[in-house]
Amino acid sequence: MSFFKRQTSTAPAKAPAQENYAELALRTIHDGVILTDKLGIIQYVNPAAVIMLDCGSAENAISLDYGLLVKIETKEGRELSEAENPLTIAMKTGQALDKYACCLISGPSAKRIPIAISVLPVQGDKRIITFRNIAKELAEEGEQTEFISTASHEMRTPVATIDGYLSLALNPQTATIDERARGYLESAHAASQHLGRLFHDLLDVTKLDDGRIRPQFVPVEMTGEVKKIADDYITRMKEAGLNFRFGTKESEFDSDPRRLDQVIYGFVDIGFLREIMDNLLDNAIKYTPSGGSVYVGVLGDGDRALINVTDTGVGISSDDLQHIFQKFYRSDNSDTREVGGTGLGLYLVKQRVEAMGGRVWAESAFGDGSTFYVSLPRISGEEYEKRMIAVRNAEMINQTSAAPTPQPAPQPTAQPIQPVQPVQPVVSNPAAPPVPATTPPIQPTPPAPPVQSPAPPTPPAQPLVQPIPSNQNIINNNINGGIPQ
Repeated sequence: MSFFKRQTSTAPAKAPAQENYAELALRTIHDGVILTDKLGIIQYVNPAAVIMLDCGSAENAISLDYGLLVKIETKEGRELSEAENPLTIAMKTGQALDKYACCLISGPSAKRIPIAISVLPVQGDKRIITFRNIAKELAEEGEQTEFISTASHEMRTPVATIDGYLSLALNPQTATIDERARGYLESAHAASQHLGRLFHDLLDVTKLDDGRIRPQFVPVEMTGEVKKIADDYITRMKEAGLNFRFGTKESEFDSDPRRLDQVIYGFVDIGFLREIMDNLLDNAIKYTPSGGSVYVGVLGDGDRALINVTDTGVGISSDDLQHIFQKFYRSDNSDTREVGGTGLGLYLVKQRVEAMGGRVWAESAFGDGSTFYVSLPRISGEEYEKRMIAVRNAEMINQTSAAPTPQPAPQPTAQPIQPVQPVQPVVSNPAAPPVPATTPPIQPTPPAPPVQSPAPPTPPAQPLVQPIPSNQNIINNNINGGIPQ
């Protein structure tokens, strides 16, 4: 424990006892703890970390780079590049990392252990890495997710039935009701629609939590794709009395028509990207009063594609800002209480973004609007072209394999050739009666049976019908006076 001795050498007399307590705590806790310098060289490893890293002993880890032992990948098993690895970024920049859920690749066996890892910078040039096994927590969450998924699925049908009957009751062509009853039915109809959205969102969340869906990455031109999604909301924004501009809020004063949008390429799941933008744009419209503005933009930030959704709405307080991405969390104030919602939209956004190796955060002040940022991995133009070629090739292979195999045309069955009857010569012989010139037709020979193993020879069968004399014999008999030869 030389680390503690160095740090406490100038402390008061009680320091040795405190040092012993600290060492005892580190040796007995179940969380792995690693202390490094600012370069990432390991100075201390506690016993729990030795077991989880499968490095044999603490002496084997001291003086090694942390990256040689602490190797992580996403919860879904996807490898993290250096540019998108939160642990690497936190260690290099000295920023804090709080309970990032991932998988630890442990030791030579490459065993996967689900962990929550944190990084805490101390004294400016030191780093403390802590991680704990969350397998039991994930198992419990899996049971909860399965229950929520099953319950949501079973409840969708009766809620849809209730919503359908309420719609019929409110339709003047199918029912006649007074205005007082109409008010009651409209409230019930709004509640049933809210329940339907809640169950739909719950199913969307649980599908990714329990691994039933995984991101399907494709190369995308981010600026064009995001603009296409945002354009679908222009009509709704006009109906709400909102102004819309594609770009940042600061670009509103840039009226140069020659300004071109930046071409940015990404490798993302288009379905996830649309869900993210749908939720952010829906919130911007709901929480911005008439006369306000909404801005959507895409910028390149090094190896990241940065999407912003900005509004001039009611904003978010600093107390709520740190909780808005939690499941079922909703701000509790008079300006937001009247706006309907399930409390799952931003949680779904965070879930989808992190599944694609990205990060989402918000900047806001109450009463001064909000800006949501989505940072996703960016690829170069050359990599985009290569991946597009691979996608096209895969599509061609799929189309070829899906096409029905042509069947060969049936061949006509060969008919047996009928033997040609020989022409009988005419011989005048008054002494002998005329012989009929016709012979019975020769039946076609049946196909030979397959070759069998040799069998003992059998004597030739005797013909049942005596052979008919040939034409030449008949002629000779006529010449010789009817005496057979």
